[in-house]
Amino acid sequence: MDQNKVLVVFQDKKIRRVWHTGQWFFSVIDVVAALTDSPTPRQYWGKVKEREFKALELSPVWVQVKLESSDGKKYETDCAHTESMFRIIQSIPSKKAEPFKRWLAKVGYERVQEIENPELAQDRMKEIYEQKGYSKSWIDKRLQGIAVRQDLTDEWRERGVECEKDFSILIAEISKASFGMTPSEYKKLKRLKNENLRDHMTDLELIFTMLGEASTAELERVDNPTTFPEHKEASREGGKVAKVARQELENRTKRPVISKDNFLQEPEKKKRLKKESHHANLFKP
Repeated sequence: MDQNKVLVVFQDKKIRRVWHTGQWFFSVIDVVAALTDSPTPRQYWGKVKEREFKALELSPVWVQVKLESSDGKKYETDCAHTESMFRIIQSIPSKKAEPFKRWLAKVGYERVQEIENPELAQDRMKEIYEQKGYSKSWIDKRLQGIAVRQDLTDEWRERGVECEKDFSILIAEISKASFGMTPSEYKKLKRLKNENLRDHMTDLELIFTMLGEASTAELERVDNPTTFPEHKEASREGGKVAKVARQELENRTKRPVISKDNFLQEPEKKKRLKKESHHANLFKP
């Protein structure tokens, strides 16, 4: 799932969530941090658990689900769905409790709306990217890239690939064949840490990423691999399609597709305008 969907924000506090058993589950520790501003939300939640649930021998209203941490790895984390989170909030004295309840109800309801009308999810995503300073042209490519990636993962799932780690390995094979770098190496080139790599790709980088993944999905349909090594081979072959096309363009334009550019300091739209202005000046008589 895209990072923009698994992170939501309440009053500048990031709260992780995961779509689990047909509904959103939110990180309890993140909610505690948002409500209390505690420097040690994990310990705070531990005391609440002991006082409000374990001491009274009540059944837990939370479950453990793997969520991505700040180090990029996934760990079992206490999470609760909207209804259970309301119960937990009652145990946390905070002036923010009521506005948080309203926010939580809204966030949970939005997902129900998105399931009934998927276009709403796309509209919300467009709005988020526009607020971050991306151009319409870039946003269209980014959303198309998400659709292509989803199509590819659907093909893998149909053929028995389920583990997130296996998805990462196969995506790395496509990237290595397409650009000569794995996603982690690509992030280092762009001086990124925990940021989403594709949110810092140029238009052409997004296009060739899509080509590699779309080609791999087509090879999956045609070759119908059944073993993981065969999936890896299909991923490499799909990436090679993008590599050949990329190199042909680079030979023709004498300019590299792979860019060190990121949008950490300056929004994509501003960088695009500067680049377009620079190119226009090159052709002035």
